[in-house]
Amino acid sequence: NIGEAQNESNEDGMGKVVEIPADMTARDLCQLLVYKSHCVDDNSWALVEHHPLLGLERCLEDHELVVQVQASMTSEGRFLFRKNYAKYEFFRNPLNFFPEHMVAWCQETNGAIPPSQLLQNFLNSNSCPEIQGFLYVKEMGRKSWKKLYVFLRRSGLYFSTKGTSKEPRHLQLLADLEDSNVFTVTTGKKLHSAPTDYEFCIKPNKRTELKELRMLCTEDEQSRTSWMTAFRLFKYGIVLYQNYKIPQQRKTLSHFSTPVRSVSENSLVAMDFSGRIGRVIDNPLEAQSAAMEEGYAWRKRSQRMNILGSPSPLHPCLLSSVIHRTQLWFHGRITREESHRMIHQQGQVDGLFLLRDSQSNPKAFVLTLCHHQKIKHFQILPCEEDGQIFFSLDDGSTKFTDLIQLVEFYQLNRGVLPCKLKHPCTLVAL
Repeated sequence: NIGEAQNESNEDGMGKVVEIPADMTARDLCQLLVYKSHCVDDNSWALVEHHPLLGLERCLEDHELVVQVQASMTSEGRFLFRKNYAKYEFFRNPLNFFPEHMVAWCQETNGAIPPSQLLQNFLNSNSCPEIQGFLYVKEMGRKSWKKLYVFLRRSGLYFSTKGTSKEPRHLQLLADLEDSNVFTVTTGKKLHSAPTDYEFCIKPNKRTELKELRMLCTEDEQSRTSWMTAFRLFKYGIVLYQNYKIPQQRKTLSHFSTPVRSVSENSLVAMDFSGRIGRVIDNPLEAQSAAMEEGYAWRKRSQRMNILGSPSPLHPCLLSSVIHRTQLWFHGRITREESHRMIHQQGQVDGLFLLRDSQSNPKAFVLTLCHHQKIKHFQILPCEEDGQIFFSLDDGSTKFTDLIQLVEFYQLNRGVLPCKLKHPCTLVAL
């Protein structure tokens, strides 16, 4: 049973048409594209429903049927294939996800959910947690926005007609969850005169005009993420958790298998192998010192290679200046704004990073890194020692012969960075 041909695009606008079965899920299609594109399947690829004219996008849930979603899209809508490291961040980190003041019980006015039971309560369809707080709400068919106290429950999204009152007579329905989906708005300020950059919307599951969208806006990125995640949790419940767990059980398509390469962040520890047996280094100062020595040892090893003769037909200096261009995390001459957009689209999780050419210094590079949902930039400068060029982002304290060594080092050692490099920001050519 073959479904319609689906248009798939990557971030560069390159695309292909894929003919898929009517019962193929978003997860299965991602695996197919990973296989066809020779990517590494680390369970962070996503299929994105994109509406360029409306300025909307959302990641399909893994269990959704692609043909069914496509049937509700207009002719300008398309699917994008991209990384999204934040898709299941809530399950990895439930206690830190929702600020305490945002979560409450429906039955009690001021009752808080015990932190240890937060995850169970969101997934249990018999419990009644709710998300509450002020949101900017756009009036339907008008350009004006109002700041209202809003409640998200399993039954829908409501606002209070009287301050922060939860009394049923003061609650008015803003949007239904069952026949709708939640989207990030990418052109909010420009298209809808939104009061902040953090806009999202609830869109009915049908071919929709702009005036039918329920536009909402928060004060910051964390709040927007919380509201949108709560919408997904209330709508899908335990199915969302099953989607999160299934890839870990390595459910793959029957007619092919994909390579797996994943290193748990928690499994990386500083170790000392200088004695007869290895030992874990507990003292942070000693670990930092070991990291510095490791960086120095890498440089010495590289210098030795140059003396003995490079294994590459390229001159070693030439090789070290171009070898990074083969890496998925290197994005060449993109602008600062484009790097922000890519980090934002791929989930804004801690340790999400990319490297790019510096716009201000033709010989330098820039590491763009996300930490606590803030994007930071670190300049990587070339420096010369004994006639050889090295790269450093800490004013020469730690030097590397090429950018691949630099990235590998900071994947294991935080050094001067706010966190280790964990998730490469990746684009794939379909």
